[in-house]
Amino acid sequence: MEAAEARVCVTGAGGYLGSWLLHLLLSKNYTVHGTVREPSDAKYGHLKELPNPSNLKLVKAELLDYNSIYSAVEGCSGVFHVASPVPSASVSNPEAEVIEPAVGGTLNVLKACVEAKVKRVVFVSSGTAVSMNPSWPKDQVMDETCWSDKDYCRSIQNWYRLSKTEAEGRAFEFAEANGLDFVSVCPTFILGPILQPAVNASSLVLLRLLKGTELEPCNQCRTMVDVRDVAEALLLAYENAETLGRYICAAHMISTQEMVEILKGLYPNYKYPER
Repeated sequence: MEAAEARVCVTGAGGYLGSWLLHLLLSKNYTVHGTVREPSDAKYGHLKELPNPSNLKLVKAELLDYNSIYSAVEGCSGVFHVASPVPSASVSNPEAEVIEPAVGGTLNVLKACVEAKVKRVVFVSSGTAVSMNPSWPKDQVMDETCWSDKDYCRSIQNWYRLSKTEAEGRAFEFAEANGLDFVSVCPTFILGPILQPAVNASSLVLLRLLKGTELEPCNQCRTMVDVRDVAEALLLAYENAETLGRYICAAHMISTQEMVEILKGLYPNYKYPER
């Protein structure tokens, strides 16, 4: 691969998945532009400890600031769009806090990619953009052709799932209309080691189980995938010229009770939810 083609941009570089994707790309000798809100912030210090740190350039960018996004992707052959808002439990203005940053931010990234003549965009969607459909027949398997019901997501005020579904759908429409080489990867519930100092949203589920505050049914099942496997999947989607369309990234199913039993084996002194 030529040097120019080994230069890529990762949005949301300081986050859970973004950090692991940077780790993988840098270990493969890619030159990476990583977007963060403030490069001098100490919370991004872990990125300086990644392999080949001289190949990493942190770029200050905001999803809704087009010029900052264009500056980040300019000169790159590929873009991994990882950044997306993850709302807290309480959202006072979902359109402004979640939907618009996800959808408008994604379109900004794609517009910048077209202007900068980026060769391929890999978009990180979510399994939640596939599976939230209460009318789907229980005896039928869901696959990449399935989409979450946006009206239902709105009715139950699940703003994250709505934002990912809307952003991915709009991204496919934009890519087709503008001839952009675009691939979407939909990871399910992501777990694994954390590189950044802050706890991420999915790891909070484990913390609530450790503290005995997780109230969900013990038989609730999740489809899990390791964060490092997701990073590998994203790189495969970028490097394989035959990759096209949409891919679910998943490993196996696990129930809440099975998660509790694993945690008990590792940390037996905590109070866990009763069956």
